[in-house]
Amino acid sequence: MRIVVVNNFFPPRVGGSAHMAASMAERYAARGNEVLTITAEYRNSPAREERDGYRIARLPAGKMPQLGLSIDFDITFASARPGNWRELFRLLDEFQPDLIHMHGQFFDLTWMAGLWARRRKVPVVVTVHTLLISARKFYSNVFRMLDAVLVRPMMRMVKPRYVILDKLGVDYCVKRYGTTDENSVCIPIAVDTEHFDQIPTRDVRAERGVGTAPLIVSLGHVIPLRNRMPLVNAMPAILEKHPDTRVIVVGRVYHDEFMKRAAELGITDRFIITGAVPKDDVPSYFQAADIVAHDLNGGCGTASLEAMLSGTATIASAELDNYPGIELRNWDNALFVRPGDSAEVARTVIALLDDPAKRAQIGKRQSSMVRDNFDLDVVVDEHLRMFEKQVAENLLRKG
Repeated sequence: MRIVVVNNFFPPRVGGSAHMAASMAERYAARGNEVLTITAEYRNSPAREERDGYRIARLPAGKMPQLGLSIDFDITFASARPGNWRELFRLLDEFQPDLIHMHGQFFDLTWMAGLWARRRKVPVVVTVHTLLISARKFYSNVFRMLDAVLVRPMMRMVKPRYVILDKLGVDYCVKRYGTTDENSVCIPIAVDTEHFDQIPTRDVRAERGVGTAPLIVSLGHVIPLRNRMPLVNAMPAILEKHPDTRVIVVGRVYHDEFMKRAAELGITDRFIITGAVPKDDVPSYFQAADIVAHDLNGGCGTASLEAMLSGTATIASAELDNYPGIELRNWDNALFVRPGDSAEVARTVIALLDDPAKRAQIGKRQSSMVRDNFDLDVVVDEHLRMFEKQVAENLLRKG
């Protein structure tokens, strides 16, 4: 097959969907498919590149305006740059894909490629990574409006097959986009297990001056959906029992409410903010941690699954049936708390710090669970079977 992978986010930009898109593109190519990835330019990355058996085309892009919101959006858009529509259509016409796999339902490259596919009658798959939701009423209303006014009408026009990563995403897509069993499929997040088989290369505790203190690592960009507020609000109770506890927040801070709350509580010195780190450094941070806590506002995403894979006890806030067909058992192969419940976060962290043997046992079971169910090769094979079926059905429709 000739497969086009589309994502505004792509390495060297860091992030779950960026790494997932790159890993899957590499595996598609390794299976003998011809693969072209189209993304937005990022820093000094080359406009055209070939690596890992596939091609990459980066289109000129501009940064999203802040619009007066207290969120630092690091999102780049290509649709408004002169010549990009023509260049995108030229790339696709030249490549003649059998199918387009788009990551992210609300990026402009998704919409641009989707419109090309509609005109050329090429099947489209869109993976829904991020849900436009927030615990704060203002942002929740803004995101709901964006979904209703922009995303849903565009998806109706493109008519993709949706790949939804978990139960939370299924419920969201039914309500926001009107998905059905006929136009959607639930396939879990792909985790690159080989990457986490590597021996960590950095001594994070020494570099960050943590020493032997209890350490919580919270890895992933700070956005309204993952705002770290449950962790910050849990810290006074945690520090009362384990006063030396430190927290390393790894990722870009797009939403700084948690830092303001830490200052109000007088615990700013307990937090170390690193910003984004290279993908190759991530295993070192997980290895250094006693506990990982990232998805505490609802959900269990790529960063949490990667942390589980590393063998470090990892707290998230999904339901036990979050991944259809995968059995999760709390305090056995999962550590789930109620979304936004800082008191439960505090109790869970304290219990884990109190019992290192139990913590290690749960970490080991979490690792086995992720390896058995989320391995990249397993997930890629499932995607390719779906792609082959869609391409065959499309050929039949064309006659």
